[in-house]
Amino acid sequence: MSSRVIYVGGLGRSGTTLLERLLGELPGVVPLGEVVHLWARGVGRDEPCGCGAPFGRCPFWRRIGESAFGGWSPGLARRVLDLRRRVDRTRRIPFLARRIRPRRPAPRPPRLRRARDAELAEYLAAHRRLYRAAREATGAEVIVDSSKHASLAFCLAGAGEDLSVVHMVRDARAVAHSWSRLVPRPEDGTPMTRWRPAATAVHWLAQNLAFHLLARRGVPVTRVRYEDLVDAPRPTLARLARRLRLPAGEPALHDGAVTLSVAHTVSGNPMRFAVGALPLRRDDSWRTGMARRHRWLVTALTWPLLLRYGYRLAGQGAR
Repeated sequence: MSSRVIYVGGLGRSGTTLLERLLGELPGVVPLGEVVHLWARGVGRDEPCGCGAPFGRCPFWRRIGESAFGGWSPGLARRVLDLRRRVDRTRRIPFLARRIRPRRPAPRPPRLRRARDAELAEYLAAHRRLYRAAREATGAEVIVDSSKHASLAFCLAGAGEDLSVVHMVRDARAVAHSWSRLVPRPEDGTPMTRWRPAATAVHWLAQNLAFHLLARRGVPVTRVRYEDLVDAPRPTLARLARRLRLPAGEPALHDGAVTLSVAHTVSGNPMRFAVGALPLRRDDSWRTGMARRHRWLVTALTWPLLLRYGYRLAGQGAR
């Protein structure tokens, strides 16, 4: 039996972790964090789970590892990471897209393509086993994977999973400003990756356009804006829950905040460690903290999608 999986995608710093945490407060929904990083950060480096315990000592993940793979091992992690480097890449999205609901039987592929297809099947088998183990361990109806990357969404879409994709978008200038800031990783205090504004704009375009292509291939894709989620969380989540056919219920929202319980998320934004009342406030620091030349550069590179998503090119930002 396939697992019901909600895949939260979009460029990092777009609110994907916040959305996953909110979805994880709904009955019958279990968030796993960024599963794509489980093998390197969880198994490989034993970084903390969202509950605060090191990955290897978290009962939640130990139970899932035993059920899915007979336990976590460095060899398993190395194999999955090697498969990821081979098949789960942004540049392979055009090839992955052809696997989704093909209109006619494809001719027998050449030997290299057959080998790559076998690697993809092995890579997806690891994800299916993990999702199934999480569902069985928790009794959840729905698993949330917030891995973000469009390439993994394309991989999963061609695997026959009961997959729904939530495409999270945020004003490109806010995203570029966030990626330019020095942010320490809560796990070890080392700086998180930083990008220049032009590089962020290119990544923003590539990831968002990829999710448009995924929708054109017939995969259920629902778009949510970060600004709408923060400004009006209750109606935004209600519409999303109806679209995703989620169990009735809503997070504990009150007075511009949400009350979060402990989540066993394996990787993601520092927000994954939040427990208790979390204020829901829009981060618009880019308006005053971003250099004017960088703001206009990002606007010039991304304006067609900014307008499509309802953002102003100048002035107040979101309409």
